Formats: sequence, C-alpha cells, structure tokens
Amino acid sequence: MGANMVVVGVLALQGGFSEHLNSLRKAAARISTQSSSIPGFSFIEVRTPEQLARCDALVIPGGESTTLSLVAAQSGLLDPLRQFVKVSKRPTWGTCAGLIFLSEQASATKRGGQELIGGLDVKVHRNHFGRQIESFVTNMELPFLSRKGDGVEATTFPAVFIRAPVVDHVLTDDLRPTGEKLDSTVPVTTVQTSGNQTNSSKGRVEILATLPGRHASNKKAEATAVMGANDQAVSLKGAGDIVALRQGNVFGTSFHPELTDDIRIHVWWLEQVIATCKQKERVELGKQIDN
Repeated sequence: MGANMVVVGVLALQGGFSEHLNSLRKAAARISTQSSSIPGFSFIEVRTPEQLARCDALVIPGGESTTLSLVAAQSGLLDPLRQFVKVSKRPTWGTCAGLIFLSEQASATKRGGQELIGGLDVKVHRNHFGRQIESFVTNMELPFLSRKGDGVEATTFPAVFIRAPVVDHVLTDDLRPTGEKLDSTVPVTTVQTSGNQTNSSKGRVEILATLPGRHASNKKAEATAVMGANDQAVSLKGAGDIVALRQGNVFGTSFHPELTDDIRIHVWWLEQVIATCKQKERVELGKQIDN
C-alpha cells in the first residue's frame, strides 16, 4: 500500500474478471462512505508478473481451471503467483476455478493434471455438481457477513454455482468449523498437488460456509448415528459441502458472488484487505523504529 492507496488486482487471463472488477468498484464506493480514514483503492487487470508485483491483494476469478493454469504458465505467472500467495502472503481470493487454483490438491482433474498455486490446505473436487446444465442458484446463510461480530444475523446470500468445486478433504488438523468466531485478520481419482509446497505457518483452516444436504460424508454420518455412535463425533465433518473457507491470507468460494447484484462479500473481503495492509504498515513502522 503506497500513498494511502491499496492496489487490488484481478487475474485477467480467462474467466469472469470484468464482473469482479465491477463488483469491487461498487464495494469500494460503499466502504468509502463509512469513514474518511479509509484508504483509496486502485483496481487493475493482471496479466503479467510486473502487474502482479504492483498489487497489495488479488482476486482469481472463475472460468476453466485447466485453461487458467495453462495460460498462467505460458504467461510466466505460476511462480510469481506462488510467491505472492505463499511467501509474501498477500490477501488472495479465489472463486470457483480460482478456489481450485489456490488449493494444494485437486481431484477429478483432466488427463495429465494441472498446475496449482496452492495456499489452502485442502483437496477440492472439480465439477462436483455436474455439467453446465446442472448449474443452480440457492440462497445461503453466510454467518461471516454478520458485520463486526455484532450478533446481527445476515440475510441469505444468492450463491451461484456453475460447474462448481467443493472441498473434499481438509489436509490439516488445525480446523475451525462453521459457526465458531473467526480469527481477526493478520490475516479414488487422480490427485494433482501444487508445485510449490514451501508454505509455513499458514494458520488454521476456517470453514465459512457449507451447502447443506450434499456432503459426501452424509450417508456415513447417518449410518453412524443409526448405529448409536456419538453424533458430535461426526458433526465436525459438516452438515454439507464446504463451499467457502479461509486460511490465513487466502479466501476461497465455490460459488460466484460477482454474478449477483449483492456486493456484501466483496465489501467484506476489501475490509479484510484494508485491515491486513494497515497491520503490515504498523509492523514495518515498528521495524524502522527498532533500527
């Protein structure tokens, strides 16, 4: 963040980047009315390593994840993206294909697999709900949109699922289930793993939203309950498919908020970006004072 300006990039290699840019601009306009101390935003399309280097935060939009990975490799962006997400740990949000790209592992990949950036300690299942014609919109409860932890229940969000992935497995025991208070921001198929695993101290995986009634473990949970096992033992697996989560600086959604008129998630994420940038400034100022 320079000169009180936060630069937010949207990876513009393929997919719905223009819709994200429009939603981000609307979200920034809403935030700017809340306080005069809010920094300004600059939103840019990212197609090169040089453009990525200018960014304080990044959105990776939906599209076709294999194509996204291929074009990123051809553009020389794979390693800079891994550096941005996993080493510099800058705020990054992936939607649909972007969630796949930010996962450490992906199942049901095309023959030959695909390169992943990583950053989220999860394995995702591509095209979990089927083909394009099986896309759907559903109103979801998203507790993390309750503003500032004031306990006011947020209205449902119109979630658009288009050939969407879901989280199959969380690859760490450091897990916060849906409904618990969020951390403050400091922020048998072929399996493809991200090419760079050098990511320490990622933080816990926070499950932010599940889609009820479709989770692969539901039948197992029901069978266990019938057998008289402790219900709590299976409840941590969730009552539905994991479709929104955060781990440290990385946020992911299976669905497409940018395809709706509801900008609350974009507002929420930009608020996280602001908090992270301000904290980074305080840390850097502290280092200068110590020196």
